[in-house]
Amino acid sequence: IQNGRVIDPSQRLDRIANLLLRDGVIAGFDEQPSSEATIVDAEGLLVVPGLIDINTQLREPGWEEDETIATGTAAAVAGGFTSLAVGPNTDPPLDSQGSVEFVQHQAALAGNCNVVVLACVSKNREGAELAELGSLHAAGAVGFTDAGRPIHNADLMRRALQYAKMFDRPVLNHPEVLELNQDGVMHEGELSTVLGLRVMPAEAEDVMTGRDIRLAEATRGKLHLINISSGDSVELLRRAKDRGVPITAGIAAHHFSLTDAWLRTFDSNCKVNPPLRSRR
Repeated sequence: IQNGRVIDPSQRLDRIANLLLRDGVIAGFDEQPSSEATIVDAEGLLVVPGLIDINTQLREPGWEEDETIATGTAAAVAGGFTSLAVGPNTDPPLDSQGSVEFVQHQAALAGNCNVVVLACVSKNREGAELAELGSLHAAGAVGFTDAGRPIHNADLMRRALQYAKMFDRPVLNHPEVLELNQDGVMHEGELSTVLGLRVMPAEAEDVMTGRDIRLAEATRGKLHLINISSGDSVELLRRAKDRGVPITAGIAAHHFSLTDAWLRTFDSNCKVNPPLRSRR
């Protein structure tokens, strides 16, 4: 593989280089190819280790007409992803030992890439009663989340962090106070007033971000916040990390490049949760 931009964070490597592959394994670096070698010109392309998606939504079980574990993992490999952590927002949700084992079995049968399971925090993703985290961990779950449903019950969230800490597993939460967002469709700001659309204020995210950080700090349980979008949430996370709170967060790709100004087009593709925020 010639002329590609080789990036390997484990070796702090980021430069244009050649890779020699033999029988599917990297056998040399910056070597000149032999006359028998098959040459792949990667100029203008990235050459990287397999990518990992820690927040994948495969539709099986329950929504096989949209996607199966086999087709979803095949699509992942085609896009360069070799490991997936799949969420529990299926039908039924992944809140039992059998459901976790089912996903693992189907992934093994497909044989496309590595698949690990994020199981439910609460039974049936209803946010009322803690799922059997011990059994889910024993079945192979690597973390716990209710996916797109925020864990609104603070006591349940606290107990989940305490329980998951016993297994050194993270709890992943979507930070959103539903009462503040209600039926909103866009970020609250000057543009929402001009367009006359119902709003999703940044406070709906910031309030739960602050709550979860405090609970993680108190319990020392590992916390990951899914798809943050607010500048104030970023600042809360920065301060928490400075204090040594065991917390991480993810950001959706569109929040890096799009703002609420895109809502001027009334394109329904821009109706996302969390919403596209202001440029600030």
